[in-house]
Amino acid sequence: MATAPRPRTSTREPEELGRRLTAWLDSRIPGAKVTNTSVPGSNGMSSETLLFDIEHPDAADRACALRLAADPAAYTVFPTYDMARQYRVMRLVAEHTDLPVPRVRWLEEDPQPLGAPFFVMDRAEGRVPPDVMPYTYEGNWLHSATDAERAALQEASVSLLARLHDQFPSHEAQFLLPAGTGTPLRRHVEAQRAYYAWVVDGLAPSPLLERAFDRLEELWPADEGEPVLNWGDARIGNVIYQPDGFEPVAVLDWEMAAYAPREVDLGWTVYLHRFFQDLTVGFGQPGLPDFLRRDDLERRYAELTGHVPRHMEFHTLYAALRHGIVMLRIAYRQAHFGEVEVPADPDGLILHHAALAAMVQGTYW
Repeated sequence: MATAPRPRTSTREPEELGRRLTAWLDSRIPGAKVTNTSVPGSNGMSSETLLFDIEHPDAADRACALRLAADPAAYTVFPTYDMARQYRVMRLVAEHTDLPVPRVRWLEEDPQPLGAPFFVMDRAEGRVPPDVMPYTYEGNWLHSATDAERAALQEASVSLLARLHDQFPSHEAQFLLPAGTGTPLRRHVEAQRAYYAWVVDGLAPSPLLERAFDRLEELWPADEGEPVLNWGDARIGNVIYQPDGFEPVAVLDWEMAAYAPREVDLGWTVYLHRFFQDLTVGFGQPGLPDFLRRDDLERRYAELTGHVPRHMEFHTLYAALRHGIVMLRIAYRQAHFGEVEVPADPDGLILHHAALAAMVQGTYW
């Protein structure tokens, strides 16, 4: 299958960012120069990433990465980008856990130097499971790995979640609670309702997403479980693995970090793999049916933490619903830039609408 064009994500040019970054960096390291600027092939659909080296006469070249709040001219995925929040989360995770979180160097909250707030962190070298085309498709390093190698990567990846949830002191994550009242899970869901309302403001709403919200209420767990720090975008596409191995060397993308039950993270991990697997099967390839299976992840997480995941029908539906809102926003952004036409039924803009509908009906699993 031919590779589809990647949706537009920015109006910024890496070279221009590099020039402006050099001017800003001079106040931190006089005489330093930014070189070798590039955008990673896996650059996200929300905050932007710029890779660069710091060249300075009194020090060896330093490999860095910059995370920059999304360009408002690029029809952003999320309504706000709190770079200070991400910076704080990464510092705290590095302080309280043994997860390989890149060291954050500088936070700049003034939008003047680069046009938006940003932070700079150390850059790790290695391999990332691709999103475009997904790692479940043939022709990439993870798909080409042996079953034993993928099993090693799976084990290392579920261990990241287990260690994060167990090692991080949960009270330190309470600053991530959204405004409002109610339990952490209730506030998390209500924040997603507000996000959905922002996505469809002035546009066609999604009947499917609204049914999914209704179904969540029917499945609402009587015992929600104790909240912990959630990574938020907990998936292997946000991990850098060894250049020639399968151990994580960097855990990235903390902008969706939250204070919520463990299963919010676990449900996201389970469903985001299913999203890619279902797409792959739909295009006539077998994908990786024995990789990141829900029952295997739940069993191993329980073995590592002593916490048996509960209410996973709720949490996988919630993950698919949250992902559906993001997909709808990305589709509306593509329409904004003239890349797609909006169909009469907006549910058709959600790539996994059939899977989400099956979850709402209780027939997916």
